[in-house]
Amino acid sequence: MTKNASSRKLSVIEPQRESHQVKNSAAGDSPLKSLNRQFDLAADIVGLEPDLRELLKAPYRELHVQIPVKMDSGRLEIFHGYRIQHNAVRGPYKGGIRYHQDVDRDEVLALATLMSWKTAVVDIPFGGAKGGVCVDPQKLSKRELQALTRGFISKIDLIIGPHRDIPAPDVNTDEKIMAWMMDEYGKKHGYCPGIVTGKPVALGGSLGRKEATGRGVVFTIVEAAKHLKLELKNATAVVQGFGNVGSHAALFLHELGVKVIGVTDVSGGFYDKKGLNIPELIEHSTKYKTLSGYVKADSLSNDEALRTACDILVPAALGGVFTAEVAREVECKLIAEGANNPSTVEADEIFEKKGILVIPDILCNAGGVTVSYFEWAQNLQQYRWDVDKVNEELEKIMTRAFSEVHKIATEKKISLRTAAFVLAIERCATATRLRVL
Repeated sequence: MTKNASSRKLSVIEPQRESHQVKNSAAGDSPLKSLNRQFDLAADIVGLEPDLRELLKAPYRELHVQIPVKMDSGRLEIFHGYRIQHNAVRGPYKGGIRYHQDVDRDEVLALATLMSWKTAVVDIPFGGAKGGVCVDPQKLSKRELQALTRGFISKIDLIIGPHRDIPAPDVNTDEKIMAWMMDEYGKKHGYCPGIVTGKPVALGGSLGRKEATGRGVVFTIVEAAKHLKLELKNATAVVQGFGNVGSHAALFLHELGVKVIGVTDVSGGFYDKKGLNIPELIEHSTKYKTLSGYVKADSLSNDEALRTACDILVPAALGGVFTAEVAREVECKLIAEGANNPSTVEADEIFEKKGILVIPDILCNAGGVTVSYFEWAQNLQQYRWDVDKVNEELEKIMTRAFSEVHKIATEKKISLRTAAFVLAIERCATATRLRVL
């Protein structure tokens, strides 16, 4: 630990193995079980009838496929892929596809479920799905990666479509991989940019999509700060995770006058009580693909970042980073969950007792899927929005959603997370009653 870190009275704990996965809670809950505990709590509040409760929790379809790929060595390797469609009562299934060696059915199902509630909270006409392939993409050549991508899409072709299920990027997938997916689907169905979102702009992608999740995080922070009477120009922030979401959130906070005093990525990070130069850090990270090697600030680990005193704390990397142990040492006024499922149930309870306001993931990081909706709508209309319109519409949706969730939380005297689930459940239940019952 650096001398600077020691002066901030930060505890040293065994470093966590960093992964994209949503971790289990300290109580031993799986990600899906933890989500369903939140669902049941909100369902009890709204008095949801038992049969509808079970219907909304159950996934509609689970697809597990084998993807044979001829490797550059000449060897044939079999990869396992998943696409789980959870709920589409409010619109086509929507959710990303991730490539990671730890992808499995349980993780994909938990994230598909999360997507159903996320799209309902911000009231966009989508349901929830998720996909993944169990692979370490860093070990594949470009040709092998493209073959894997095309093979996966050809295997799930029958259950996706611009009015059925629209994939998007996620962990270790990007706009180039989306372009391959769109092209592979088009071989059977003709030119169809609306089959995926997060594409290159030249192929029908939306302006403003790359920064949308981070921008949405900051829109919710702005609204929360009003209720906390927190003056952003005098506020400090720490961002754990400096990928696409974290770096853009840090940049937009910096532009609002917030003093971003700490940022980290998988290699570690940096701290400066006077405020970091975020544009310079982004330039460094873009050039070297890591924060490592920056020399103009004191070092800061990911674990230390979560315990650094600040006004606004943005977890934007891993799931499950806020265990009960960590939560007891968090010193902030506001947590904005840029990552999916960063807080265990036990941590949530501690935050509530400490009076820390938490903007839940299904609201806070919904900016990405919201602009994916804009991209899909533009593709269907064959009409391009300018970036100002994209950002204006995103702000409108995020601020409205925050206001709706905050109103429920205030009226029912519940947390923002439970209020977000209440709102999502009521919207999905209403649509189900109208369509099915």
